[in-house]
Amino acid sequence: MASVPFELSGKSVYVAGHRGMVGSALLRRLAREDVNLVTVDRREVDLCNQAQVFAWFAQVRPQVVFLAAAKVGGIVANDTLRAEFIYDNIAIAANVIHAAHVNGAEKLMFLGSSCIYPKLAAQPLREDAVLTGPLEPTNEPYAIAKIAGIKMAEAYRSQYGSDFISVMPTNLYGPGDNYHPELSHVVAALIRRFHEAKLAGARSVAVWGTGTPRREFLYVDDMADACVHLMKTYSGSELINIGTGEDIAIAEFARVVAEIVGYSGEISFDTSRPDGTPRKLLNVTRLSKLGWRATTSLHDGLKRAYEAYQASLLVPAQP
Repeated sequence: MASVPFELSGKSVYVAGHRGMVGSALLRRLAREDVNLVTVDRREVDLCNQAQVFAWFAQVRPQVVFLAAAKVGGIVANDTLRAEFIYDNIAIAANVIHAAHVNGAEKLMFLGSSCIYPKLAAQPLREDAVLTGPLEPTNEPYAIAKIAGIKMAEAYRSQYGSDFISVMPTNLYGPGDNYHPELSHVVAALIRRFHEAKLAGARSVAVWGTGTPRREFLYVDDMADACVHLMKTYSGSELINIGTGEDIAIAEFARVVAEIVGYSGEISFDTSRPDGTPRKLLNVTRLSKLGWRATTSLHDGLKRAYEAYQASLLVPAQP
């Protein structure tokens, strides 16, 4: 806990990854703060390119950094793009964290992922479970890159006294999600599948796996609010989980999505597809003690997510 709250007001605040689901949610939340928001397009600064990142930081010198940029995807993307996921994510973390240090950033927040925890770690997942067992094999490269970012933030805090912190969001969904038919996460994948099935009048929709794994889902704007709260109130080397503290079986979750989308056909389960980790629920005790909890219900969040998906179908794709 920070002994003195960190003042965001009047600071230049850089959101790395501002075009993604997480980054765009952070921009929406930070628009309510008295800050000077700073972003840069990836066509101008490739965060995997050390020279470009170092030159940009030296010129702009942002005072506060939210490191939300990452190469992300669902089970298939994680398991097939293994080299890209480990290289790109380690490069992004190394370049931005070091550039922030060299150019005197007052505070940095590194956003990890709940996949950093061992596949069979005790549930709910406590922050001190990191590196206590083998990772889920399908997303090991991504998880290792995220763990490297966490350990970098810890090391710069330890060696240089940098006020760098790390947070671990649970499974996120909402506006700006990736709806790619093969490379998306479960929420976006189900929204798209049920929507297309409804339009086609399909009698049945197959959901990957057995339907028995349990997952925790957090609306992305709630996550952004938690990040801003922690940036103001927390300073320490320990990770902070960001989640709801509640989970749901995928089978039940699929029925909720189908109801919101308006699909009334049958839901089947393709057991030839992988389930992934049996359960992923974060222990949010530390977050609760720091004075924050989620306020968007799963039903309301999914309703907004589906509205955002429908709106995205009307907008031409960005180059």
